[in-house]
Amino acid sequence: MVRDTGTATVVTGLGLVTPAGDDERAFWAGLCAGRSTARRCEELAGLPADFACRADRTDLDEAIGGRAGWRMARFAKMALVAARRAVDDAGLRPDRWDGGRVGVVLGVGVGGVSTLVDNVRRFDGGGAQAVSPLLAPMMMPNAAAGEIAIDLGAHGPSLAPATACASGATALATAHDLLATGRCDLVVAGGAESVLTPLVAAAFGQLGALSTRTGDPAAASRPFAPDRDGFVLGEGAGVLVLERGAHAAARGARLRAVLAGTGAATDAHHPTAPDPGGHGARRAVEAALDAAGWAAHEVGHVNAHGTSTPLNDAMEAELIAGLFPHRPPVTAPKGVLGHTLAAAGAIEAAATVLTLEHGVVPPVANLDAPPADWDIDCVTKQPRRLRVDRAVSHSFGFGGHNVALCFERVRPSGR
Repeated sequence: MVRDTGTATVVTGLGLVTPAGDDERAFWAGLCAGRSTARRCEELAGLPADFACRADRTDLDEAIGGRAGWRMARFAKMALVAARRAVDDAGLRPDRWDGGRVGVVLGVGVGGVSTLVDNVRRFDGGGAQAVSPLLAPMMMPNAAAGEIAIDLGAHGPSLAPATACASGATALATAHDLLATGRCDLVVAGGAESVLTPLVAAAFGQLGALSTRTGDPAAASRPFAPDRDGFVLGEGAGVLVLERGAHAAARGARLRAVLAGTGAATDAHHPTAPDPGGHGARRAVEAALDAAGWAAHEVGHVNAHGTSTPLNDAMEAELIAGLFPHRPPVTAPKGVLGHTLAAAGAIEAAATVLTLEHGVVPPVANLDAPPADWDIDCVTKQPRRLRVDRAVSHSFGFGGHNVALCFERVRPSGR
């Protein structure tokens, strides 16, 4: 074991709904294969970017069971399925825990936008009486956190941080704080997003943020590549169960990783563009390293935000090269998954945990060789086998939000 986990925040469960697969094995195999999941979407036809990375789940209502699914938007359904998977993976029984000591923190950026758009049409055509009475609870971003808490009987703090594309990572950092301060014994935390609608795609397209590589969607998301031209929309959910180390040990839980430190800082530069100097991002990473008690040279792997946009990737590559001159291997899951927005930080945290467990760094999809413009060691073409003890995951969001998470390896053990 790398460190004493008794007083640490530990990861005991993972739950996923992603374009690369839902169960952990399929998700990990998809990342390690390094193949993009992007494809054309019928509902986006006619837009400059008519493709996305969809999570192929048409059975969410069946997976949830009962009648609860009818009151949820798609993002909340994915969040609940992922949360149940994470709790089950952690070996927990909600009917046996002290719900007052269980928190839920679920980051969402937008909420039920497709439901909102549908009801705007209804209102325009039929007036107030045509609007669904469920519109408010379905569109509100905090619906996912609320539905998870209801389903699991979690009566501790229930929060829904919205820091755009850093929301999932912010949720994990917030959960870490709830555990460190003794407010909770365990927290179900992560992020979810589903906005594959023409309105949202058009909005990001008008910003110039999306790739328009319509002739070859599978090659469109290409983090750190010299010819990258924007990100690809994705959807999904990622949920982790975080626990106080002593609580996990008392119930004989399997420890999957230690969340050793978190850091956050703000650019205060521009609503959508990152600070080109990366000062806020660097402060976030340095704060996480300081909280973990690590020197920069002890980091063995970087899971990059890597959106495939010209500005973000240039800023982040310079940050990595400057802060980690020993060149730890870098991956960027958005090449495979697209940009799942608020879910990205949590899904990529799960990927970081799996790298620590398996000793494998997945390749960056659509990147044929390490970038020549920056001295960083991007893993390309094939997964790289490498024991990693300490890893950092980056998440950056519109509004200048920067979050870094430091994860540390533990030796596998039985439950």
